[in-house]
Amino acid sequence: MTGRGAPWVLGVDSGGSGVRFALRRATADAPAEVITSKEPVRTGPAGIDAAHLLAQLLPAVEELSVRTGAERIAAAAVGAAGMATLGDGLRAELPGALARSLGVRTLALAADAVTAYAGALGRRAGVVVAAGTGMIALGTDLSGWRRADGWGHLLGDSGSGAWIGRAGLDAALRHHDGRPNGSAALLARLEAAFGAPGELPGLLYPRGDRAAVLASFAPEVAACAQSDPVAAGILREAARHIAGTAAAVCPPPGTDEQPHVALTGGLLKLGDPLLVPLEEELRRQLPYARVVEAAGDPLEGALRIASGLAEGEPGLPLDARMLWVVTG
Repeated sequence: MTGRGAPWVLGVDSGGSGVRFALRRATADAPAEVITSKEPVRTGPAGIDAAHLLAQLLPAVEELSVRTGAERIAAAAVGAAGMATLGDGLRAELPGALARSLGVRTLALAADAVTAYAGALGRRAGVVVAAGTGMIALGTDLSGWRRADGWGHLLGDSGSGAWIGRAGLDAALRHHDGRPNGSAALLARLEAAFGAPGELPGLLYPRGDRAAVLASFAPEVAACAQSDPVAAGILREAARHIAGTAAAVCPPPGTDEQPHVALTGGLLKLGDPLLVPLEEELRRQLPYARVVEAAGDPLEGALRIASGLAEGEPGLPLDARMLWVVTG
Protein backbone atom coordinates (compact mmCIF):
# COMPACT_ATOMS: atom_id res chain seq x y z
CA MET A 1 0.00 0.00 0.00
CA THR A 2 1.13 3.54 -0.64
CA GLY A 3 0.10 7.06 0.21
CA ARG A 4 -3.11 7.73 2.07
CA GLY A 5 -4.16 4.08 2.13
CA ALA A 6 -1.01 2.86 3.89
CA PRO A 7 -1.18 1.99 7.61
CA TRP A 8 0.34 4.22 10.27
CA VAL A 9 3.62 3.21 11.92
CA LEU A 10 5.51 4.48 14.97
CA GLY A 11 9.29 4.84 15.23
CA VAL A 12 11.25 5.56 18.41
CA ASP A 13 14.94 6.44 18.69
CA SER A 14 16.22 6.40 22.27
CA GLY A 15 19.81 7.44 22.95
CA GLY A 16 22.10 9.16 25.37
CA SER A 17 20.89 12.66 24.53
CA GLY A 18 17.13 12.01 24.59
CA VAL A 19 14.32 10.30 22.71
CA ARG A 20 12.64 11.00 19.38
CA PHE A 21 9.17 9.75 18.44
CA ALA A 22 7.83 9.75 14.88
CA LEU A 23 4.53 8.76 13.28
CA ARG A 24 3.95 8.38 9.55
CA ARG A 25 2.34 6.24 6.89
CA ALA A 26 4.17 3.00 6.08
CA THR A 27 5.76 4.31 2.89
CA ALA A 28 9.34 5.47 2.46
CA ASP A 29 8.44 8.85 0.98
CA ALA A 30 5.69 9.70 3.47
CA PRO A 31 6.36 12.74 5.70
CA ALA A 32 6.73 12.02 9.40
CA GLU A 33 5.56 14.02 12.38
CA VAL A 34 8.28 14.05 15.05
CA ILE A 35 8.41 14.91 18.75
CA THR A 36 11.75 15.17 20.55
CA SER A 37 12.41 14.77 24.26
CA LYS A 38 15.76 15.88 25.64
CA GLU A 39 15.34 13.59 28.64
CA PRO A 40 17.24 10.30 28.11
CA VAL A 41 15.51 7.14 29.25
CA ARG A 42 16.91 6.04 32.60
CA THR A 43 18.95 2.88 33.00
CA GLY A 44 18.93 1.12 36.36
CA PRO A 45 19.93 -2.22 37.90
CA ALA A 46 17.23 -3.98 35.83
CA GLY A 47 18.38 -2.34 32.58
CA ILE A 48 16.56 0.22 30.48
CA ASP A 49 13.64 1.62 32.49
CA ALA A 50 10.48 0.61 30.60
CA ALA A 51 8.22 2.74 32.80
CA HIS A 52 10.28 5.84 32.13
CA LEU A 53 10.18 5.22 28.38
CA LEU A 54 6.42 4.70 28.47
CA ALA A 55 5.94 7.88 30.51
CA GLN A 56 7.40 9.80 27.56
CA LEU A 57 6.11 7.62 24.73
CA LEU A 58 2.39 7.56 25.50
CA PRO A 59 1.80 11.34 25.66
CA ALA A 60 4.05 11.81 22.63
CA VAL A 61 2.00 9.33 20.60
CA GLU A 62 -1.22 10.99 21.74
CA GLU A 63 0.08 14.33 20.46
CA LEU A 64 1.34 12.80 17.21
CA SER A 65 -2.01 11.14 16.63
CA VAL A 66 -3.77 14.47 17.03
CA ARG A 67 -1.39 16.09 14.55
CA THR A 68 -1.70 13.37 11.92
CA GLY A 69 -5.26 12.18 12.45
CA ALA A 70 -4.00 8.60 12.84
CA GLU A 71 -6.64 6.39 14.43
CA ARG A 72 -4.72 3.13 14.58
CA ILE A 73 -1.03 2.30 14.59
CA ALA A 74 -0.29 -0.92 12.75
CA ALA A 75 3.27 -1.46 13.95
CA ALA A 76 5.98 0.15 16.05
CA ALA A 77 9.76 -0.14 16.24
CA VAL A 78 11.84 1.06 19.18
CA GLY A 79 15.58 1.46 18.79
CA ALA A 80 17.51 2.00 21.99
CA ALA A 81 21.13 2.32 23.04
CA GLY A 82 21.99 -0.70 25.19
CA MET A 83 19.08 -2.82 23.95
CA ALA A 84 21.29 -5.86 23.34
CA THR A 85 22.47 -6.13 26.96
CA LEU A 86 20.03 -3.94 28.94
CA GLY A 87 16.75 -4.52 27.12
CA ASP A 88 15.22 -7.42 29.07
CA GLY A 89 12.83 -5.10 30.89
CA LEU A 90 11.65 -3.55 27.64
CA ARG A 91 11.15 -6.97 26.07
CA ALA A 92 9.11 -8.05 29.10
CA GLU A 93 6.96 -4.94 29.54
CA LEU A 94 6.64 -2.98 26.31
CA PRO A 95 4.59 -5.40 24.18
CA GLY A 96 1.79 -5.68 26.72
CA ALA A 97 1.85 -1.98 27.58
CA LEU A 98 1.62 -0.85 23.95
CA ALA A 99 -1.10 -3.38 23.20
CA ARG A 100 -3.18 -2.17 26.14
CA SER A 101 -2.59 1.56 25.74
CA LEU A 102 -2.33 2.00 21.97
CA GLY A 103 -3.66 -1.22 20.48
CA VAL A 104 -0.23 -1.85 18.92
CA ARG A 105 0.30 -5.60 18.72
CA THR A 106 3.19 -5.72 16.26
CA LEU A 107 6.39 -4.41 17.80
CA ALA A 108 10.12 -4.54 17.09
CA LEU A 109 12.73 -3.78 19.73
CA ALA A 110 16.13 -3.12 18.20
CA ALA A 111 19.62 -2.17 19.21
CA ASP A 112 20.41 1.38 18.16
CA ALA A 113 23.07 -0.02 15.81
CA VAL A 114 20.34 -1.94 13.99
CA THR A 115 18.14 1.13 13.52
CA ALA A 116 21.23 3.04 12.36
CA TYR A 117 21.83 0.27 9.83
CA ALA A 118 18.21 0.26 8.64
CA GLY A 119 18.23 4.03 8.29
CA ALA A 120 21.51 4.11 6.40
CA LEU A 121 21.24 1.08 4.09
CA GLY A 122 17.72 -0.27 4.39
CA ARG A 123 17.28 -3.89 3.31
CA ARG A 124 20.61 -4.56 1.62
CA ALA A 125 23.74 -6.46 2.61
CA GLY A 126 26.68 -4.46 3.86
CA VAL A 127 28.07 -2.68 6.88
CA VAL A 128 27.31 0.54 8.72
CA VAL A 129 29.94 2.21 10.85
CA ALA A 130 28.71 4.50 13.61
CA ALA A 131 31.64 6.77 14.45
CA GLY A 132 31.29 9.35 17.18
CA THR A 133 32.66 9.51 20.70
CA GLY A 134 32.68 5.70 20.39
CA MET A 135 33.01 3.35 17.44
CA ILE A 136 30.98 0.33 16.35
CA ALA A 137 30.37 -1.43 13.06
CA LEU A 138 27.40 -3.64 12.26
CA GLY A 139 27.28 -5.86 9.22
CA THR A 140 24.83 -8.32 7.72
CA ASP A 141 24.51 -10.65 4.77
CA LEU A 142 20.75 -10.55 5.47
CA SER A 143 20.90 -13.91 7.24
CA GLY A 144 22.53 -12.77 10.49
CA TRP A 145 24.30 -9.88 12.21
CA ARG A 146 27.99 -9.34 12.93
CA ARG A 147 29.31 -6.64 15.24
CA ALA A 148 32.83 -5.28 15.67
CA ASP A 149 34.17 -3.00 18.43
CA GLY A 150 31.86 -0.84 20.47
CA TRP A 151 33.81 -1.90 23.57
CA GLY A 152 34.10 1.58 25.07
CA HIS A 153 37.03 3.94 25.33
CA LEU A 154 38.97 1.83 27.85
CA LEU A 155 38.80 -1.43 25.91
CA GLY A 156 38.31 -0.42 22.29
CA ASP A 157 36.42 2.11 20.18
CA SER A 158 39.56 2.30 18.05
CA GLY A 159 39.57 5.26 15.68
CA SER A 160 36.71 6.96 17.53
CA GLY A 161 36.54 10.53 18.74
CA ALA A 162 37.69 9.45 22.20
CA TRP A 163 40.55 7.46 20.64
CA ILE A 164 41.68 10.41 18.49
CA GLY A 165 41.40 12.82 21.41
CA ARG A 166 43.41 10.57 23.71
CA ALA A 167 46.11 10.06 21.05
CA GLY A 168 46.30 13.82 20.56
CA LEU A 169 46.65 14.46 24.27
CA ASP A 170 49.29 11.75 24.49
CA ALA A 171 51.30 13.45 21.73
CA ALA A 172 50.94 16.78 23.50
CA LEU A 173 52.19 15.37 26.81
CA ARG A 174 55.08 13.63 25.02
CA HIS A 175 56.27 17.00 23.79
CA HIS A 176 55.79 18.48 27.25
CA ASP A 177 57.98 15.72 28.72
CA GLY A 178 60.56 15.75 25.92
CA ARG A 179 59.74 12.20 24.85
CA PRO A 180 59.76 11.07 21.20
CA ASN A 181 56.78 11.50 18.88
CA GLY A 182 55.47 14.57 20.64
CA SER A 183 53.70 17.56 19.11
CA ALA A 184 54.26 21.18 20.04
CA ALA A 185 51.13 22.18 18.14
CA LEU A 186 48.96 19.76 20.09
CA LEU A 187 50.54 20.85 23.38
CA ALA A 188 49.50 24.41 22.59
CA ARG A 189 45.97 23.19 21.88
CA LEU A 190 45.92 21.22 25.14
CA GLU A 191 46.94 24.30 27.13
CA ALA A 192 44.28 26.40 25.43
CA ALA A 193 41.56 23.82 26.08
CA PHE A 194 42.48 22.48 29.54
CA GLY A 195 45.16 24.70 31.07
CA ALA A 196 48.47 23.50 32.46
CA PRO A 197 49.35 19.91 31.49
CA GLY A 198 49.89 18.98 35.12
CA GLU A 199 46.25 19.72 35.85
CA LEU A 200 44.90 17.39 33.16
CA PRO A 201 44.83 14.10 35.15
CA GLY A 202 42.80 15.71 37.92
CA LEU A 203 40.40 17.20 35.38
CA LEU A 204 39.99 13.96 33.44
CA TYR A 205 40.23 10.83 35.57
CA PRO A 206 37.41 11.48 38.09
CA ARG A 207 34.84 12.34 35.44
CA GLY A 208 32.03 9.98 34.48
CA ASP A 209 31.94 11.55 31.02
CA ARG A 210 35.64 10.94 30.43
CA ALA A 211 35.08 9.55 26.92
CA ALA A 212 33.25 12.70 25.87
CA VAL A 213 36.01 14.91 27.29
CA LEU A 214 38.62 12.95 25.35
CA ALA A 215 36.50 13.20 22.20
CA SER A 216 36.25 16.98 22.65
CA PHE A 217 39.95 17.16 21.75
CA ALA A 218 39.51 15.32 18.42
CA PRO A 219 38.62 18.55 16.51
CA GLU A 220 41.85 20.07 17.83
CA VAL A 221 43.80 17.18 16.32
CA ALA A 222 42.02 17.69 13.00
CA ALA A 223 42.71 21.42 13.11
CA CYS A 224 46.46 20.73 13.44
CA ALA A 225 46.64 17.97 10.84
CA GLN A 226 47.43 20.13 7.80
CA SER A 227 50.62 21.54 9.29
CA ASP A 228 51.55 19.01 11.99
CA PRO A 229 52.72 15.54 10.87
CA VAL A 230 52.02 14.00 14.27
CA ALA A 231 48.37 15.08 14.17
CA ALA A 232 48.06 13.94 10.56
CA GLY A 233 49.52 10.58 11.54
CA ILE A 234 46.97 10.17 14.33
CA LEU A 235 44.13 10.68 11.85
CA ARG A 236 45.68 8.27 9.34
CA GLU A 237 45.90 5.64 12.07
CA ALA A 238 42.29 6.36 13.06
CA ALA A 239 41.27 5.83 9.44
CA ARG A 240 43.05 2.46 9.40
CA HIS A 241 41.16 1.42 12.53
CA ILE A 242 37.78 2.54 11.20
CA ALA A 243 38.24 0.76 7.88
CA GLY A 244 39.50 -2.34 9.66
CA THR A 245 36.46 -2.39 11.90
CA ALA A 246 34.21 -2.16 8.84
CA ALA A 247 36.15 -4.91 7.06
CA ALA A 248 35.79 -7.22 10.06
CA VAL A 249 32.00 -7.43 9.64
CA CYS A 250 31.44 -6.65 5.97
CA PRO A 251 29.96 -9.65 4.14
CA PRO A 252 31.85 -10.99 1.13
CA PRO A 253 30.65 -9.94 -2.30
CA GLY A 254 27.47 -11.70 -3.39
CA THR A 255 26.46 -12.92 -6.77
CA ASP A 256 23.85 -10.21 -7.32
CA GLU A 257 25.09 -7.07 -5.62
CA GLN A 258 28.29 -5.87 -4.02
CA PRO A 259 27.99 -5.08 -0.30
CA HIS A 260 27.45 -1.45 0.62
CA VAL A 261 29.36 0.50 3.27
CA ALA A 262 27.88 3.58 4.94
CA LEU A 263 29.49 5.83 7.52
CA THR A 264 27.45 7.69 10.13
CA GLY A 265 28.10 9.71 13.24
CA GLY A 266 29.49 12.99 14.42
CA LEU A 267 33.13 12.04 13.84
CA LEU A 268 32.61 12.64 10.12
CA LYS A 269 32.36 16.35 10.92
CA LEU A 270 36.15 16.39 11.30
CA GLY A 271 36.17 16.69 7.51
CA ASP A 272 38.98 16.07 5.05
CA PRO A 273 41.78 15.50 7.58
CA LEU A 274 39.99 12.26 8.51
CA LEU A 275 37.80 11.59 5.48
CA VAL A 276 40.56 11.65 2.86
CA PRO A 277 42.68 8.95 4.53
CA LEU A 278 39.51 7.05 5.45
CA GLU A 279 38.43 6.89 1.81
CA GLU A 280 41.89 5.59 0.91
CA GLU A 281 41.77 2.93 3.64
CA LEU A 282 38.30 1.75 2.64
CA ARG A 283 39.45 1.32 -0.95
CA ARG A 284 42.50 -0.62 0.26
CA GLN A 285 40.80 -2.82 2.87
CA LEU A 286 37.40 -3.26 1.18
CA PRO A 287 38.08 -3.08 -2.54
CA TYR A 288 35.00 -5.15 -3.38
CA ALA A 289 32.52 -2.97 -1.43
CA ARG A 290 30.69 0.14 -2.54
CA VAL A 291 30.86 3.14 -0.20
CA VAL A 292 27.57 5.04 -0.22
CA GLU A 293 25.99 7.97 1.59
CA ALA A 294 23.78 7.01 4.51
CA ALA A 295 20.18 7.34 3.32
CA GLY A 296 18.75 8.22 6.73
CA ASP A 297 19.33 8.32 10.47
CA PRO A 298 18.34 5.85 13.25
CA LEU A 299 14.84 7.33 13.58
CA GLU A 300 14.31 6.75 9.87
CA GLY A 301 15.62 3.24 10.46
CA ALA A 302 13.03 2.59 13.17
CA LEU A 303 10.28 3.81 10.83
CA ARG A 304 11.56 1.56 8.05
CA ILE A 305 11.54 -1.47 10.34
CA ALA A 306 8.02 -0.63 11.54
CA SER A 307 6.88 -0.21 7.93
CA GLY A 308 8.28 -3.61 7.07
CA LEU A 309 6.42 -5.16 9.99
CA ALA A 310 3.19 -3.51 8.90
CA GLU A 311 3.70 -5.17 5.53
CA GLY A 312 4.48 -8.51 7.16
CA GLU A 313 8.28 -8.62 7.01
CA PRO A 314 10.96 -6.52 8.75
CA GLY A 315 13.39 -7.20 5.89
CA LEU A 316 16.40 -7.61 8.20
CA PRO A 317 17.60 -10.63 10.22
CA LEU A 318 15.78 -11.31 13.47
CA ASP A 319 17.88 -11.82 16.57
CA ALA A 320 16.91 -12.13 20.22
CA ARG A 321 19.25 -9.31 21.21
CA MET A 322 19.67 -7.21 18.09
CA LEU A 323 16.21 -7.19 16.45
CA TRP A 324 13.42 -8.80 18.44
CA VAL A 325 9.87 -8.86 17.09
CA VAL A 326 6.58 -9.75 18.74
CA THR A 327 3.17 -9.97 17.05
CA GLY A 328 -0.08 -10.63 18.78
